[in-house]
Amino acid sequence: MGSPTLEAVTNALHQVEDPIFRRPLGELGTLLDVRVEDGRVWVNIKVSSPAEEVRNTIRKRVDEALEPLEVGFIELELTVDVPTRETTSTDPIPDVRNVILVMSGKGGVGKSTVATNLALSLRRLGSRVGLLDADIYGPSIPTMLGIEGHPTSKDGKRIQPLQRFGIKLMSIGFLLEDPKQAVVWRGPMLHGALQQFVNDVDWGGLDYLLLDLPPGTGDVALTLAQRLRITGAIIVTTPQGVAIQDVYKSVSMCQKLNVPILGVVENMSYFVDSAGVTHELFGRGGGQRIAEFAEAPLFGQVPLDPEVREWGDRGTPVVQAAPSSSSAQAFASIADALAERVAREHFERGGGEAAPEGEGPKRLRILR
Repeated sequence: MGSPTLEAVTNALHQVEDPIFRRPLGELGTLLDVRVEDGRVWVNIKVSSPAEEVRNTIRKRVDEALEPLEVGFIELELTVDVPTRETTSTDPIPDVRNVILVMSGKGGVGKSTVATNLALSLRRLGSRVGLLDADIYGPSIPTMLGIEGHPTSKDGKRIQPLQRFGIKLMSIGFLLEDPKQAVVWRGPMLHGALQQFVNDVDWGGLDYLLLDLPPGTGDVALTLAQRLRITGAIIVTTPQGVAIQDVYKSVSMCQKLNVPILGVVENMSYFVDSAGVTHELFGRGGGQRIAEFAEAPLFGQVPLDPEVREWGDRGTPVVQAAPSSSSAQAFASIADALAERVAREHFERGGGEAAPEGEGPKRLRILR
């Protein structure tokens, strides 16, 4: 058989189904470029999620589509173009593509641990990520990420966020002289701080800005949900019944504020001892019950792992310190699910808007 023609290769690739939108690339218009030379093929496909599963699925389907043509070499280039939320002329952060709330109606479920490791997992996918510690009264992000210092300003107007492990960060903890100092504020001062974090911080171009909310359904969650165009929320819970009773309230709040619930994360789901025996210390099924109530997917279950606590206390979260650990792999899988869900959410709403000016897509190369 001779070298495949450009027309034959293009026609075959047009039939490849996008794993998120479940429609052919030819119909979606996401086959950006095809080149054929001496039996070698170069392909550029636009995808809307950086998820590892999306990359692997596209690669497999391209291989299968071109197998009958006896292509000897394929270089697949994926142009990752994360969709952006709808914005208005008064949006304080128009260059942030997606704003995601990480919330729980219950304290002590490990919400900040989830937010921090999820942000790092998204960053490891190549995404541009920011993390806002919106827990004004109990900030924990500075400790969990092992970062000290005070934000600066280049022009006296916009605050430059601190950075750690490639993530842009802002927390009230960066503004306190003593980390043991209590923040004793009434509502108006709280609102003022939140407004400054949103309006005055120079986040730059981000694919995802995660907002680590305090427990409950109080002023912070309400203010942010009303002032920002939120892509959606992640609900964090543990398996036990006493926790999910309060988590139901966070779900209800999102529903009342028309904030889409992207998915549920069940933390401290189980413990595996040195003999490999699994123990469900806090019961089972809490995450699944919340997911069913919220009509959202259960993104994943994170084990109760001493390493998570140990690395968090040292200021290097487990995803960064021990990426091959079971906990880090669980967070990586959840990040994949989140990225896919965000892309699908935009598609189901009618598609995201164009990317902010000057913030182009990322490219990834895969060789067969």
